[in-house]
Amino acid sequence: MIDGVLVKQLKVNADERGYLVELLRSDDPIFQRFGQAYVSLNYPGVVRAWHYHKLQTDFLTCVRGMVKAVMYDDRVGSPTRGTVEEYFIGEHNRILVAIPPGVLHGYKTISDGPSLLVNFPTEPYNRAQPDEYRLPWDSPDVPYDWAIKFH
Repeated sequence: MIDGVLVKQLKVNADERGYLVELLRSDDPIFQRFGQAYVSLNYPGVVRAWHYHKLQTDFLTCVRGMVKAVMYDDRVGSPTRGTVEEYFIGEHNRILVAIPPGVLHGYKTISDGPSLLVNFPTEPYNRAQPDEYRLPWDSPDVPYDWAIKFH
């Protein structure tokens, strides 16, 4: 596992009315601090990658559809430098993933319909000086192919 990446299994509380899932609580061991919350709608097959932050930790989950979230550790001095990890997040795998500063990450919607990704970053977005550093989704600097893999 990439150093500093944390995963929280989400519990679905279902009854005849529907269900409720707590995504992140301030008393969770995984919680750090609240910066903001946002939701992103993504169409099937769309890849949103690569980016990293120098200051913030992202707490990602998918509440509709499915995404393949991928992380790449290119941090100098990290014990897991060069490691790539995939997480399948959404309706069939209810998890929340904490992605620490410096870890490149992105995701692809793999469901038939749109996905809704929710993020709880530890810092509010600073429009004047965004803490966001990008590489193209197909960057040769990241050893990852977004194509479907058959195992």
